[in-house]
Amino acid sequence: MTVELFSNVLVLAPHTDDGELGCGGTMARFVEQGARVTYAAFSIATRSVPDGFPRDILATEVRHATTAIGIPEDDLRVFDFEVRTFPANRQEILERLIEIQSDLQPDLVLMPSLNDLHQDHQTIAQEGLRAFKRTTLLGYEIPWNNITFNHQVYVTLERRHIDKKVAALLCYQSQQHRNYAREDYVRNLAFTRAIDVGRDLAEVFELYRWVV
Repeated sequence: MTVELFSNVLVLAPHTDDGELGCGGTMARFVEQGARVTYAAFSIATRSVPDGFPRDILATEVRHATTAIGIPEDDLRVFDFEVRTFPANRQEILERLIEIQSDLQPDLVLMPSLNDLHQDHQTIAQEGLRAFKRTTLLGYEIPWNNITFNHQVYVTLERRHIDKKVAALLCYQSQQHRNYAREDYVRNLAFTRAIDVGRDLAEVFELYRWVV
């Protein structure tokens, strides 16, 4: 994908860290090339934080993580819908998304895959499709949640982009117990995806709408 086509990018993260996991390297590349990148997270998962951390630690960690990628704090939006309740709050979430659309009018939206099994991810993807149906829309990969995923779009990356993705994920100290937070996994996935197109590193996306 020619990322220079887009200058106003919105990333939809159901929970803090989903955006970094799915498209952290791509965000870093967009920022490097001068695009505005706005990150909207819809839950800080206060009830899922491990013992020993403040309940609202993810609100702090997402600020540090997006800063590590190069996103200004003014372009970070954090909501506090409770984890695993998004389907019950579908209309309110849609209203927040429509407000963001009206305010930002992005030319590219990166969101979870429509094939993502997690109920919160599904809600953000489905309502994101409604709110941004006139915008270029791509679904990012969360491999452990996707039974199927169509690798239609490849964003090629340099090592410095993956370095920033790794640095961002390391900001989530409360999530380091999760196996998908491992640095070797993050780097190997980018390497594996790039092999498909004969490149060194890449992140992949499903294509839902392309407007140029």
